[in-house]
Amino acid sequence: MKNKKGNRILIAGIILLVFFSNKFISNGVMNAWEPDFKVISTLPNYEIGIVLTGVTNLDKNTNDRTFFNKGADRATHAMQLYKLGKIKKILITGGQGLNPTNPNTEAALLRDFMLIAGVDEEDIILEDQAKNTYQNAVFTKEILDNLGYSETQKHLLITSAFHMYRSKGCFDKAKLNTDTFPVDYYGYESKYDLPSLLYPDPNSIFIWQKLFKEWIGIVMYKMTGYL
Repeated sequence: MKNKKGNRILIAGIILLVFFSNKFISNGVMNAWEPDFKVISTLPNYEIGIVLTGVTNLDKNTNDRTFFNKGADRATHAMQLYKLGKIKKILITGGQGLNPTNPNTEAALLRDFMLIAGVDEEDIILEDQAKNTYQNAVFTKEILDNLGYSETQKHLLITSAFHMYRSKGCFDKAKLNTDTFPVDYYGYESKYDLPSLLYPDPNSIFIWQKLFKEWIGIVMYKMTGYL
């Protein structure tokens, strides 16, 4: 009896491992979750592009550069929009997160990077206290209100595609009028070759981890009234 139960558990474990390590399945689910990218030339012009942080490595303790994790698109695409005249100013929102070793805030690190890349200092607005997406929205709203921006003025919200649903919901809740510009895609064009269809890939498990973490975050935000 115990052997039969153990065999069932083993078989179930193998099936789950095969499923969650399959590139084709994980990529299909991520593509279904992430919103489509927007062609830059079709965008109107905005006064402010709002950039959410969460893309720097605060466990590297240095003051002469910015170490990026995946998600640097949030900064680089914002600068591209700025250089193309699609946004006039960049508001960077994000503090230190949880238990970093680097004393700088993420917003300050992204600002320093953007200054080196040629963004005018007067065109950067800093919000360096937020520790989560809800606070990103609330603190950004406070700053824009203090600067005299109208609630009806529309801004461009720039964050990772997988994170856009929760981010947009928080900014809507904070009564900030935004259009979205998703970046930092994890999904890619589907391939129907043998490696994609059959070969196990540990990165697929990471993709599921990103999705489950985001979905749990959405549920928790709805339960707490952040969305």
